[in-house]
Amino acid sequence: MPITHATEKINYPECDGDVLQVRGLHFSYPDGHAALRGISLNLCSGDKVALVGPNGAGKSTLMLHLNGILEGRGEIDLGGLRLCRDNLPVIRSMVGLVFQNPDDQLFSPTVFEDVAFGPLHMGLSESEVRARVDSALEAVRMTSYKDRLSHHLSVGEKKRIAIATVLSMNPSMLVLDEPSAGLDPRARRTLINLLRELPITMLVSTHDMRLVQELFPRTIVMDDGNIVADGLTMDILEDEEFLTAHGLEKP
Repeated sequence: MPITHATEKINYPECDGDVLQVRGLHFSYPDGHAALRGISLNLCSGDKVALVGPNGAGKSTLMLHLNGILEGRGEIDLGGLRLCRDNLPVIRSMVGLVFQNPDDQLFSPTVFEDVAFGPLHMGLSESEVRARVDSALEAVRMTSYKDRLSHHLSVGEKKRIAIATVLSMNPSMLVLDEPSAGLDPRARRTLINLLRELPITMLVSTHDMRLVQELFPRTIVMDDGNIVADGLTMDILEDEEFLTAHGLEKP
């Protein structure tokens, strides 16, 4: 999977995109700024992919399209289902979007209520909701926190609970925005180990290039609304000239 630069044709990984297919995605904000300029990519089951680039590259805009928060021109398929207005409830259960600030996702009095919120609104039975909460908290190693007050937790603990709130929906993929931001070394290491162990397709936007190096076999680089590279992380991180040209630092 060679590095592909902006002046070259992007060579997509050999993958049929059974989890995610994005084709020719364009989006401009109301002020006319073009944030996405024909983005195309595939993710297959089990892929763990880093999404990197300078501020303003379009990373967050792309992520907000994956569960219909923003709507641009192009095609997005998730698990073979076209993203459109009629399919939004199903799509949003398939794409677990985890924001950079966990306080944007934790709004209930207790951890249990936060993690149960999604399954409850899916109309599941009480026993199924409790089973999903238990499974999600076990996956992020927070089982003993079920009755804790969410706003009393540390930033690292809140981030793990935020991940649990989307895992309880049984998503097909996780989309995380800057998961390691604001964490101390111990919490960062705990999070890295957690993300490594989670058996789910993952797209992670980050400026933490050491995290990219350690955790993600594949990296997509965005700049100015374009994908300028999509390839093996170890190859991309060795190209210091390329990294510098796109506002990134070699770890």
